[in-house]
Amino acid sequence: MISLLDQDRSKWDQQLVVEGLRFLELSATGSELSEYHVEAAIASIHSCALRTEDTDWETIVSLYDTLMTIRPTPIVALNRAIAIAQTQGPERGLEEIRSIGDRDRLAAYPFYSATLGELELRRGRHERAREHFRAALALARNPMEPRFLDGRVGACERDETQRACYEQVWETYLAAEDGS
Repeated sequence: MISLLDQDRSKWDQQLVVEGLRFLELSATGSELSEYHVEAAIASIHSCALRTEDTDWETIVSLYDTLMTIRPTPIVALNRAIAIAQTQGPERGLEEIRSIGDRDRLAAYPFYSATLGELELRRGRHERAREHFRAALALARNPMEPRFLDGRVGACERDETQRACYEQVWETYLAAEDGS
C-alpha cells in the first residue's frame, strides 16, 4: 500500500489508463450523471497527471463538490477535504474536516484518523500526527494497512528527530556566535 501522493506514476500501466479514459468517454454519451461518472472523472484527473504536483486539484475539488450533491457522505466530504488541503494547505483541510456534519460516522474509518495525522504532520505537529496514526493503526482492517500506518508513525519520528538535530546544530551555532 503506497499513498497516491508517493506513487511513481511512471510505473502506472499507460495502456490501462488509456482504456479507462476511453470507457469514461463512452459512459459520458448518456444523459445521466451518476456518482460513478464523477468518481471516474476524479480518477482520470489523477491518471492524467504525470506527477503528484501536476495534479489539477482544483478540478478534483470541483468534482467532489458535484459528488457531494449526488452522494453526500462523510467519506466523500473527507476526500474533498484532502483535495482542498492539497490546494490550500493542511490548516484549510483540517477546517473542512471539522465542518463535516456527521463526521462521528468516520470514527471507525482508519483513514479518517490517518488523514488527520497526515495533515498534522504537514503542519509540523509530530506528536499529534503520531497519535492520529496510532489511532488509525488500531482500526486497521487488513494486513496492508498496519504496514502503511506504521510507516507514517515512523515518518513522524524521523521528522521529529531531524527537527531536534537541526535545533541542536542551531543552538551550537548561536552559542559559538555568542562566544566570538
